[in-house]
Amino acid sequence: MTYNPNKHHRRSIRLKEYDYSQPGLYYITICTQNRLCLFGRIENGKMILNDAGRMVENEWLKMPVRFTNIALHEYVVMPDHFHAILEIVAAPVDIAIWLNKYIYNS
Repeated sequence: MTYNPNKHHRRSIRLKEYDYSQPGLYYITICTQNRLCLFGRIENGKMILNDAGRMVENEWLKMPVRFTNIALHEYVVMPDHFHAILEIVAAPVDIAIWLNKYIYNS
């Protein structure tokens, strides 16, 4: 499908002045290009993940290892998209700052 700006237009629902790196809950949707069913199929009302779908799920579940200031909430991998709720929590305390403030300078 060729991109047609008269037909394929989306308005952003992002708040212009909002800092999306601050703590809060964020709803995420990621779609495959051209909405191709790349992550698996629905069979008898149940999502059956293929290798690519399992990769999406595994990478999602590994996120807190890489980013210690996030918490994962509900998620679902669908044949052509992924939905998730991600929480950015307060940044973790830097141990060097904590040691300097509470141990070395007390």
